[in-house]
Amino acid sequence: MNDLAPLLTPEGRALLDEVRDTDPAHELAVATRLRRDHPAELVSAALGQARLRQRAVAKFGAEDAARMFFTPNGVEQSTRRSVAAYRAERLRAAGVGSVADLCCGIGGDAIALARAGIRVLAVDRDPQAAAAARANAEALGLAGLIEVREADVTEVDTSGYDAVFVDPARRSSKRGRIFDPEAYSPPLSWAVRAALGASRAAALKIAPGIPHEAVPAEAEAEWISDGGDVKEAVLWFGTVPGTIRATLLPGPHTLVSRGLPDPEVRPVGRYLYEPDGAVVRSHLVAEVAETLDGGLIDPTIAYVTTDTLTPTPYATAYEITDRLPFNVKKLKALLREREVGVLTVKKRGSAVEPEELRRKALPKPHGTASVTVFLTRVAGAPTMLLGHPVR
Repeated sequence: MNDLAPLLTPEGRALLDEVRDTDPAHELAVATRLRRDHPAELVSAALGQARLRQRAVAKFGAEDAARMFFTPNGVEQSTRRSVAAYRAERLRAAGVGSVADLCCGIGGDAIALARAGIRVLAVDRDPQAAAAARANAEALGLAGLIEVREADVTEVDTSGYDAVFVDPARRSSKRGRIFDPEAYSPPLSWAVRAALGASRAAALKIAPGIPHEAVPAEAEAEWISDGGDVKEAVLWFGTVPGTIRATLLPGPHTLVSRGLPDPEVRPVGRYLYEPDGAVVRSHLVAEVAETLDGGLIDPTIAYVTTDTLTPTPYATAYEITDRLPFNVKKLKALLREREVGVLTVKKRGSAVEPEELRRKALPKPHGTASVTVFLTRVAGAPTMLLGHPVR
């Protein structure tokens, strides 16, 4: 599955076209049939690549995924196309004409940069990742803008490029997800030095859970979400140091820190706002609360409450109908009384697992009504808030 060379031959490409839409349930029968006319290893590689392409549709879209080549790690770790395009546009708008893309993986970011008209040197030490990046540049007609090099990124001279983009590995085959930035490969400290040496700009992709105190003083920090899911944080160099921002895609909608104090705590009002995850990660809940003229339901909980409805891209609004102390029996009786058939459970500041509460409070649907329950704290007390999203 990991050796792409046979798939790049005319026979391999023809086989990829033939197995493109293979249903996993029928894979064994398809493999048995194809092995009558093709080497077993090639059939296995083609079917494996077809599975990877199907998985990649969520990140790259159906059209690109059907033409690209993937490794298992490449599908898992690649940047979503919308996020990569947003970053590439920021670099293009900053006047960047060339980028050294270090730890390029299968080339997802290099593709976005090239489509923005930027010349790219894409570097990765993994032979299979580099081979996939090279094949993808050719498959998408971008080979003229993307040079792929198999090398150790710490040994590459980037002085001839306007900008540096680094996407260090944040997973280990032995330890899984890596939380310590200095355990990244290469370490964050090395990536920062590479960024500071760039002539015009630099961007470092990091895990969204990075502590704010770990952000270098020379950097801008941006947290990015797509469709409500936090995807990554980016350290930007060559912009305004110390800037903190949250960007929501599609849009983009960008909220920039103004250094506001924590919002005041007030009683639960008619509406509850759930800030986007990028807003929470970037510590910009106060900025959202100010635009809503709202306050917090608890000093430690990132829910904003108001008595008026104000549209905002940075938070989802819910109309609150009930406030109850935490009590599963009372909630169960209320759901039965209101003939609730669909229960959505959200939590913030509660140790109760949503699925556990859903199982206990609504073992059987009682009707067609839907309710959202927030497991949280209000003024320090465990509380259940019931409501529904405002459309």
